[in-house]
Amino acid sequence: MDFLTAAHTDAGTRKKTNQDSMLIMRAETAGGHTLFASVCDGVGGLARGEAASAAMVHAFAGWFENDLPVLLQAAEGVGFDEEKLWMQWTSLIDGTNRSIGEYGRRIHASLGTTAAGVLIVDSDYYIVNVGDSRVYLLADQIYQLTRDQTYVQREIDCGRMTCAESLTDPHRGVLLQCVGASRFVRPVFSRGKTAPGNVFLLCSDGFCHVIAPGELYQAFHPARMTEESIMKERLAEMTGLNIARREDDNISAILVKLL
Repeated sequence: MDFLTAAHTDAGTRKKTNQDSMLIMRAETAGGHTLFASVCDGVGGLARGEAASAAMVHAFAGWFENDLPVLLQAAEGVGFDEEKLWMQWTSLIDGTNRSIGEYGRRIHASLGTTAAGVLIVDSDYYIVNVGDSRVYLLADQIYQLTRDQTYVQREIDCGRMTCAESLTDPHRGVLLQCVGASRFVRPVFSRGKTAPGNVFLLCSDGFCHVIAPGELYQAFHPARMTEESIMKERLAEMTGLNIARREDDNISAILVKLL
């Protein structure tokens, strides 16, 4: 398994700083190529969100370099230890949550970040999610693999709000938890199967507020994602469409195509 990748980010029309951080890391193993990608969105309205998102991707990078190789080596001949991965990610996010919180208390500021990541090992993918950054899979159609941990999503799930109402609700941006600004963080994990030709899209909420899933699928249809230059061009075009539709949040996205 090999990969094509592309990433694009923009501060948007309103914010003076870009509080999003992104990460793409690859490794070669005896079983083939392994990839981890993450988008972390410094929470809007909280001071120094860019420091929080950078801290989260730095923690993910350290895990990829130091802990994942041991996990992959142990998997040879016996299979990948999914439970150990969940334990490592739980510990990583818990530690990062504490360190960001402690830093915020020292500088007398509140800061936090979302954390969405996908690890691809052979034909399996593993997802970790905190907050409302998203992971999509594009295959025969588009699948949203993460669920927003937000006030409006909870109200929709409880039947107290419609999807249409959520688009204009004043509490649309309220997170139920984020890394650094929550006392306890409970990441959500999931896994599934993937195959050559599939495309993963990871994005901050600013990339998909005003873009419908069908538009994302049309823009990033797997059959059209044949070169990294094309993928980068399409990300830039969709960012421009977001701005034209007056999206005022930071706008960030990663594409990964499996070969």
